[in-house]
Amino acid sequence: MPAMDPGTLLDKLESGDQELVQKALAEYNQENSQCFFFNAEQREERKRQELEEFKKKKFRDWVPKSDSDYDSDNSEDPDVKQRQKLGELVIKFLNRDLQPSCQMACLETIRILSRDKHALSPFTGRSAIQTLAQYAGLDYSEEMEMPSIPDGESAVEALKGLCNIIYNSVEAQEVAKELRLVCGLARRLKLYNETRSSHESKFFDLRLLFLLTALSVDMRKQLAQELRGVSLLTDALESTLALKWSDIYEVVTDRLAPPLGKEETERVMEILKTLFNITFDISRREVDEEDAALYRHLAAILRHCLLRQCDGEDRTEEFHGHTVNLLVNLPLMCLDVLLTPKVEQGSVEYMGMNMDTVEVLIQFLDRRLDRGHKLRETLTPVLNLLTESSRVHRETRKFLRAKVLPPLRDVKNRPEVGNTLRNKLVRLMTHVDTDVKHCAAEFLFVLCKENVSRFVKYTGYGNAAGLLAARGLLAGGRGEGRYSEDEDTDTEEYREAKPNINPVTGRVEEKQPNPMDGMTEEQKEYEAMKLVNMFDKLSRYPVEQIIQPMGVTSDGRLEPLDEAAQKMLQRQESSDLESDSD
Repeated sequence: MPAMDPGTLLDKLESGDQELVQKALAEYNQENSQCFFFNAEQREERKRQELEEFKKKKFRDWVPKSDSDYDSDNSEDPDVKQRQKLGELVIKFLNRDLQPSCQMACLETIRILSRDKHALSPFTGRSAIQTLAQYAGLDYSEEMEMPSIPDGESAVEALKGLCNIIYNSVEAQEVAKELRLVCGLARRLKLYNETRSSHESKFFDLRLLFLLTALSVDMRKQLAQELRGVSLLTDALESTLALKWSDIYEVVTDRLAPPLGKEETERVMEILKTLFNITFDISRREVDEEDAALYRHLAAILRHCLLRQCDGEDRTEEFHGHTVNLLVNLPLMCLDVLLTPKVEQGSVEYMGMNMDTVEVLIQFLDRRLDRGHKLRETLTPVLNLLTESSRVHRETRKFLRAKVLPPLRDVKNRPEVGNTLRNKLVRLMTHVDTDVKHCAAEFLFVLCKENVSRFVKYTGYGNAAGLLAARGLLAGGRGEGRYSEDEDTDTEEYREAKPNINPVTGRVEEKQPNPMDGMTEEQKEYEAMKLVNMFDKLSRYPVEQIIQPMGVTSDGRLEPLDEAAQKMLQRQESSDLESDSD
């Protein structure tokens, strides 16, 4: 059946006949139900035409424009204008007293049209957003004692349309703030347990709340502070997971329970994402006793989330990823609840503590390391969480050290060679992404109790130099962290090989022949001066330096060689003067 002519469709809408409009829109919706990028075909056609033009003109090289170049100016596109006109008629039609089937058809059309950011103008004004909010049951006023309950499928369609519009339009985000849509959603969230709303209705409530808090700083603050969003969403999380408590901060967790259902998983992940939005700055603030209790309660729920499985490995990985991201935001003082549950049969025990959560986190880290995809987004949160937990919880640090940096036996291979956790993390210490390499180095440094000699022992000086230079520890010593006294963990294999280990590479190297063997003193001096001249030439040519010779100052930091030498000389002179005065 041929697609309906756009002009015919517009004529039918302008007729105002409900039955005619409902049938026309139903046909349009069916034709475009899977259309997510309205301009894709137009882009491809324009690319094809340009390529043909280049071929005709016999240009050798043709570089196609990006999709954004083709999309940048669509204001005069007749198809876009028709979609905008269609949007105007549909949103106007929704303000009439309509039959449910006609309402549904109009809302479906808005959902489809709102996927196209170039045809959004009919939906981004205050009147249009207010109309959709009313259909979604989100119209808010201070006088309302009870939030309106959405009316089935129509409300879900309105919520879907609002999600698309808010996501694609800054203007719509401002209107949503003025209409206080966050307040309407928060009121409805309070009745999460008492209403019999469908999964879709609850899910798109949560999805819209996530988008509003992700895209607007003001609405994020409003939910977090004015509406007590952390408490509200924590209650919703607890309700969705149907939790039972064995103690004040201990959830009953059956590791053999069936995987979390698909619908529950979807809702929980939206809650976790929204909680992340409104807690991102908590760790930088002082928290009072009441807030600390709330965050401990939340941390106990997140512990349960880490120990639960979803339907499929990828889904579980995503679920655990959102959980880890949120845990990173919580105050460190509140993460002690991750270790407090009683040790039971099947638990991972270390020093009398329940290490189930830490074991899950280290396995999660290992899987992320193996995937090697988008390391900054996927790896740095869990590395930061493990690093900071190791700083404040001695048992966590010792358990992780036993897993990541066991007593050293392999001294023949470089620290970055191999498939152990240590090898994988040391490889990241020279990663091109600064955040990734810093997080990996910091984690290993903390596991070494910020002891430079131990850090170099496990990573090699070459890999460790970046962090040591940043910390001013190139001359040795230890960081500022406070840890218990060092214990001797050197293996017999390491003690025997230690004199022959190259500290730069971190392994036993085969002895290389001395290139100066057989040279006279004059020849050695000539080669030495030749090398000095080469360095000097590189550091001066032509105006900007290719290399800059550096030296280590007495405080363990790198400075240009001339300045470092001058400071050392000044200190030496000061020391000599003090000796003379004595």
